[in-house]
Amino acid sequence: MSYLSTFNPNDRDAAEPFAETDPTGRYGRYSEMLGAGSVKKVYRAFDVVEGKEVAWNQVSLRRFANDDSMILRLFTEVRLLRSLKNKNIIACFDAWNDKRNRTLNFITEVCMSGNLREYRKKHRRVSLRAIKSWGKQILRGVEYLHAHQPRIIHRDLNCSNVFINGNTGQVKIGDLGLAAETRGDGDVLHSMIGTPEYMAPEIFEEKYTETVDVYSFGLCVLELVTMEIPYSECNTIAEIYKKVMGGVKPRALSKVKDPEVRQFIDKCLVRDPERPSAAQLLGDPFFDGVVDDEGDDEDEIFGFKFQFSIP
Repeated sequence: MSYLSTFNPNDRDAAEPFAETDPTGRYGRYSEMLGAGSVKKVYRAFDVVEGKEVAWNQVSLRRFANDDSMILRLFTEVRLLRSLKNKNIIACFDAWNDKRNRTLNFITEVCMSGNLREYRKKHRRVSLRAIKSWGKQILRGVEYLHAHQPRIIHRDLNCSNVFINGNTGQVKIGDLGLAAETRGDGDVLHSMIGTPEYMAPEIFEEKYTETVDVYSFGLCVLELVTMEIPYSECNTIAEIYKKVMGGVKPRALSKVKDPEVRQFIDKCLVRDPERPSAAQLLGDPFFDGVVDDEGDDEDEIFGFKFQFSIP
């Protein structure tokens, strides 16, 4: 069945023709690129059934013809994304392997305001309340991953892998390309992987559990507060390794003057097994008063709270 039977790509009246469509014709990719990384390109696209914009993620498999581990990682990311259903995790709607063009394609929801790092740089005057709201949403996503069966460890949580819809303030975790599944409580992973500035000491030691995501989350909060990437004072991975393993905190932490914020970040950065879980942090007093639509029965408009009951 073709959903695009009325669309003529040669129609001169068409405002913006699709560069390509998926095998069913439901999704059309535009030429405009939303972003590009070392592995994939992300294009603006349109879902003609739902009438909404989406993101078309495309990976050229030719580049990894001799790298079976990378191919496995790519397909694992897509499989993971399709299995996850949480409002703070980027949703994946469809995926297919285009064997003729040798590309892996997957359709995800799009956060038009981009990643949280760039969004924070763009908006320098942000209240602590807003940062707490973003942080709580990130934790909701992390909690979901860690409670999933099988348990999922993101392993590369940082502000460039968290995305935001600026018009609503909704935050979503993405880029699960380095995520790993564990089969039970207490499972220990041994591969050293991730973004060095955000890696917990246990990852450098190659023996860790899901609490490494909590460590990375703490550094996300630090970046959101200071607008400085942790350990930016270091010039090499070796320097980062030396400081992390020596218990030296990132320089940016000295810029945090609010004792409540400093205390919360410190909780995230303690060594495992003292480090709290995502679920425990969600109950931390740091988030008291943060409006959260996860089970709340009140709304807030222009600073006023209104109680209402659901019949």
